[in-house]
Amino acid sequence: MQDNYSYPFDETWTQADIVTVIALYNAVEQAYESGVKRDEFLQKYRSFQQVVPMKMEQKRLDKEFELQSGYSIYQVFKSCQKAKASEKVRIRNASR
Repeated sequence: MQDNYSYPFDETWTQADIVTVIALYNAVEQAYESGVKRDEFLQKYRSFQQVVPMKMEQKRLDKEFELQSGYSIYQVFKSCQKAKASEKVRIRNASR
């Protein structure tokens, strides 16, 4: 992870939308740094999908976030899909 980076967001979002998306970014960071509960992450991911319903836009934000932070929303989502309910998910980034 880089020490200082900015979160990608859309200037048309409301303050509530920004809070929702940042909550997802924080959950992704948590998955890489200490682990995140599967159900908690998936709830934040569903909220993110309501703010950003288009897959193309979701992928763009994921790519920007990964370039900035080194963390992938998609990789955490994939791991959570494979995990059992209430299991803690931790991503081990081999390149770090």
